[in-house]
Amino acid sequence: MSAATVEAINNIIDNNHDPDYLLQHLIEIQHHFHYIPEIAIGALAQTTGFSETHIQSVVAFYSFLSLEYQGDYRILFSDNFTDRIDHNQQLKTLLEDKVKDASVYIGMTSCTGLCDQGPGLLVNGLAINDLDDQRVEEIAALILNKEPVSNWPVHLFAIRDNIQRSDIQLQQESSGGEGLAKALSLGPDQTLSVVDASGLRGRGGAGFKTATKWSFCKQHQSDQHFVVCNADEGEPGTFKDRILLNTYAEEVIEGMTICASVIGASKGLIYLRGEYRYLLEALQGTMQKLRSENKLGNNILGQNGFDFDVEIHLGAGAYICGEESSLIESLEGKRGIPRIRPPFPVQQGYKNKPTVVNNVETFWSVAHILRQGADWFNQAGTEASPGTRLLSISGDCERPGIYEYPFGMTLTEILKDCGGAGAQAIQMAGAAGTTVLAKDFARQLSFEDLATGGSFMVIGSQRDLMDLLDNFATFFRHESCGFCTPCRVGTLLIEEIIQRFNHKQGSEVDLEQLQRIAQIMQETSFCGLGSTAPTAFIDALNQSPELFTERMGHDIDNPVFDLEQATRDYKRITQ
Repeated sequence: MSAATVEAINNIIDNNHDPDYLLQHLIEIQHHFHYIPEIAIGALAQTTGFSETHIQSVVAFYSFLSLEYQGDYRILFSDNFTDRIDHNQQLKTLLEDKVKDASVYIGMTSCTGLCDQGPGLLVNGLAINDLDDQRVEEIAALILNKEPVSNWPVHLFAIRDNIQRSDIQLQQESSGGEGLAKALSLGPDQTLSVVDASGLRGRGGAGFKTATKWSFCKQHQSDQHFVVCNADEGEPGTFKDRILLNTYAEEVIEGMTICASVIGASKGLIYLRGEYRYLLEALQGTMQKLRSENKLGNNILGQNGFDFDVEIHLGAGAYICGEESSLIESLEGKRGIPRIRPPFPVQQGYKNKPTVVNNVETFWSVAHILRQGADWFNQAGTEASPGTRLLSISGDCERPGIYEYPFGMTLTEILKDCGGAGAQAIQMAGAAGTTVLAKDFARQLSFEDLATGGSFMVIGSQRDLMDLLDNFATFFRHESCGFCTPCRVGTLLIEEIIQRFNHKQGSEVDLEQLQRIAQIMQETSFCGLGSTAPTAFIDALNQSPELFTERMGHDIDNPVFDLEQATRDYKRITQ
């Protein structure tokens, strides 16, 4: 190994021996070398105190890391259902035909958050959208000319916000720190009362009341509290946080700072999904600007003793890290395996200290609420679901993009706005969400009816819903963290069953197994991924049984899912 390699690795580690930064070091080493050299494993073991075996297991866990060199150009095509209907597979084949070179790796990855302007891909971690034959040929020419990605034309990397509909929040001009100033003038208890009176509920999907979460965290005595912004927007079809981080980052960080003032935190962390690496530099610039304006740092806005700052940690391609305890494990430089709960993060979160974990949109809304007041916010929406929320609309519609709606809007009204007339179904809240058929389009967007993490995929009448299920089955099999047997084995078997039906080779035995596998996953999986992964398949079987019965083939050998053995394995590994 050359002296230059050793020097580069040492420069990346840069005397930062905190084990929490292990994943960040690995990401930068991967970015520099296009893989993790063996010498880097040894160097990180010496500096962090982790064993080499542990570090290798961390590399194996995250899909954007590799122990083997895969070329100077690592190209991953986004493989969400919306990318598939925009012919991503054909474009991938076109690039493979144009570029046959050992220095190039071409593969697939999960949704990259570009569904409104797809199909998309990542090249060495940077996003390119609006792919077509011409763009693919341009990319091929750059590769064949050995042009470094840093020198590629800027227009290839231009990502639009694509806001199609604004309501009371998106119509606001920049807060300029007014919400934070108001919070500091009110004090922690009164600020918490304002957030409580607004009725704001978490925008990540679970919908837990924001003020209640903050209050629980505030009540736990500790020498340190933390604020964590969950920017790991990995649910297929979701891209609303991308826009907030790109254009409204000041308000997002302001919301985090308001939270810090309530719970007594001095440090915040943004967990930025690896697919959004292209936002990193601008986000760091925003934080530097806020520091220069005394809105981050020491004695914020002249408030003696109120010290709070934020740093960014990148993810590395793991859907499970959207779950808050998995995210915290990842922040600590570990594999993103969910924690046993209780204790909950508000009790023992990051570094086992009380921690608030909220979604990007939640913190953004907090800044507006403190600036405009609780009554302003809950004038919109319904009694049980006050305010507005952002939808990431994509798929078979004329105007994909970001839409802000007050809670209570019907799916019919939303489809009219986005040009989705004639849709046969809506996939709400991504692969783990609900499939709503046309007969139910009168249902409402609200926590009391159809809650959503923000994903709203329009499925046109020309689409085969079995293709959607096939895409979801592949997604969950790939994204299962593998920790517990029901999810690790169940997602694999569901994928096999769905693929048989997609090839018109399904059987009655398959349908029986599908229901039995779903039951065991829902009842015994370690975390929410395993328990929600079967939802789309069981919904389809219950709502559209003909999808399956019309694809029956001859009765073929089926893998046997041993529920008793799976349960024994599950108990063994969790005890």
